[in-house]
Amino acid sequence: MDFDWPRSIILWSCPCVHEVKPTPHSTLIILLGLAFGMLALTFASSSLFRMFCEKTGHGGTTQVAKSRPTRIENRIITVRFNADTQPQLPWEFKPLQKEIKVRAGEIGLAFYHGKNLSAHHTVGMATYNVTPHKAGIYFNKVECFCFLEQHLEGSQETDFPVQFFIDPDIVKDPNMVDVDTITLSYTFFYFKK
Repeated sequence: MDFDWPRSIILWSCPCVHEVKPTPHSTLIILLGLAFGMLALTFASSSLFRMFCEKTGHGGTTQVAKSRPTRIENRIITVRFNADTQPQLPWEFKPLQKEIKVRAGEIGLAFYHGKNLSAHHTVGMATYNVTPHKAGIYFNKVECFCFLEQHLEGSQETDFPVQFFIDPDIVKDPNMVDVDTITLSYTFFYFKK
């Protein structure tokens, strides 16, 4: 037996390469998995985006106060109030005050007035935001009528309170130096169960 030493080393050291061909079944499984994943993200995206906005104040989303402020700063901020109503909701909706001035950390109270212009029972739900958007992280609601079903009988009128404060830490944020006015805006939508 003739043994060729260098050639046998080369043969034994060469890696084996196998071509793997995907089967039609594995491609189908991958595509179905991607489609299911995208569908799941579609359903979760609204909740995930809302959570993101609540944590960061993105888009003017205000904060829900977990506790009341412990200090009041001397910085005075004007809070203006805006109200809109979706055309499908037959309500008149407006703020009872154009604006109020509050110090950072001070609890403010404002009222909106709603009236059902139709003769039958209707249900509305309000959403909100603040401008400038960067102020949303500092605007804290203590009590609010937003994201709750509001029922008004035909021709019924009511006042909707909103209690809030501007986080006193706004005075420490150099990006908020130019903010002396914040607009709180509510939009009422027709709510169908």
